[in-house]
Formats: sequence, structure tokens, C-alpha cells
Amino acid sequence: MEQINKDMKEAEKNLTDLGKFCGLCVCPCNKLKSSNAYKNAWGNNQDGVVASQPARVVDEREQMAISGGFVRRVTNDARENEMDENLEQVSGIIGNLRHMALDMGNEIDTQNRQIDRIMEKADSNKARIDEANQRATKMLGSG
Repeated sequence: MEQINKDMKEAEKNLTDLGKFCGLCVCPCNKLKSSNAYKNAWGNNQDGVVASQPARVVDEREQMAISGGFVRRVTNDARENEMDENLEQVSGIIGNLRHMALDMGNEIDTQNRQIDRIMEKADSNKARIDEANQRATKMLGSG
């Protein structure tokens, strides 16, 4: 996208030079129109270098310790202890999966914003290319 933008700046400059009256001044009817779409797409640079890795989202609810375990004690034997330990491990795994899902959701949101910016730039480039083609066709037709 950036290379297309750079090439279009050069092409627009060349078309402006070709359209000059007697090679000196631009005819007012041939003057380029400044578009807000271009300024919106290319004006701010939000696509900078990544300065940090995404941070994990921490939920305060998981900080609270579960009191009393997962299994209600009836016989207080080793089987109940084993079931409680297994359920604690399952709970930890589910917590990890939840964190992964939150991290993936955050990454998807970030990438969706990047895609939106890319689409704005692509639309801006397409409009500029179409306008440059119209100008070139007009020059060739009247020339």
C-alpha cells in the first residue's frame, strides 16, 4: 500500500506537469482535487512498529481462592481427596483456556482495526488511480 501511495504521488506530479499550460502554470480547470479520504487513510500513522507484546487480561474473580474445595466431603477418604485434586487441575486448565480465548479475542480486535486501515488505504489508492486514469485519458483525447 505504501509503495502504491508513493508511486501515485509521482504519477500525479507527472500528470500535473503534463497538464501545465505552456509548461509553466496549471490551468485552474485541471487542478487536482484534495480529498478527505486520502487524508483520513494516509494522514495519521497508526501502523507503527510494535513496541510491546500483548498483555494478558487478568480477571479479579480468579484471584479469589476457592474455600472448601470442589467436592463436598462425606466420607473424608482418599477418593474424595483425589477427586478434589482432579477437579482443581481441570479448573486450572479451563482457566488457561479462558485466558487463551481472551488473548485471541484481543488479537482479533487488533487485526480487525489493521484490516480497516488497510481497506481505507486501498480505497484511497483506487480512487486516486481512477482519477489519474481519467486525467490521462482526457489529456490524450484533447492532445
